[in-house]
Amino acid sequence: MIIAERLRTSNRAEYILYMWQVEDLLRSYHLDFDELRSSYLSRFQLPEEQSRQTERWYADLCRMMQEGGLRHGGHLQINKNALADMEELHRSLLQSSKFPYYHDLYNRVLPYIVELRAKAKKFSEDGEKPVSSELETCFNALYGVLLLRMQGKDISTETEQATKEIGMLLGQLSDYYLQNEKEPLEL
Repeated sequence: MIIAERLRTSNRAEYILYMWQVEDLLRSYHLDFDELRSSYLSRFQLPEEQSRQTERWYADLCRMMQEGGLRHGGHLQINKNALADMEELHRSLLQSSKFPYYHDLYNRVLPYIVELRAKAKKFSEDGEKPVSSELETCFNALYGVLLLRMQGKDISTETEQATKEIGMLLGQLSDYYLQNEKEPLEL
C-alpha cells in the first residue's frame, strides 16, 4: 500500500507494474486474506495504524479480485483504469505535433510492439485472441521480463534492448502523465 501510493503519484508506469505484481502476489495466496496476513503481512514491522491500513488495503484487493473473477488472471478495474488513462494520453501525444521527442521514442518502439503482438497472436490457443493495445503490449513485455529476472532466467540481448526502449517510452509517458495531472499539457 505504501509503495503503491508513492508510485501512483510519482511514476504511473511503475505503479501499474507494481500493482500487477500485487495481483500476482494475492493470487499466490489464493486470494485468501487470512493466509496472506499470516504468511506475508506478518513479516512487516509497521506501526499499529499503518498496519491496520495496510491490512485493510490488501483485504479490499483480495475481495475485489474474488468478486471480479480474477483468481487465475486478469486485472483489477483500478489497474485497467490506470492503463486506460495512460493510453488516452498516449494517443493524444501521438496526435499532437508538439511532442516530437515522444514521437521519436514511439517510432523506435513500434517495431518491437508489432513483433510482440505477432508473437502473442501466434502463441494464443485459437489464433483469434484479441490483440492488446500498444501500451498493454509494452507493459506485458516489461512485466514478462521482470518475472523472468525474478526466476533467474537469462534475458537475450535483443530482449534487453527492446525492454530498454520500451521502458524509455513508458517512462516519458509517465512523466507527461504526471505533468498533465499538475497542469494540463497543451496538446
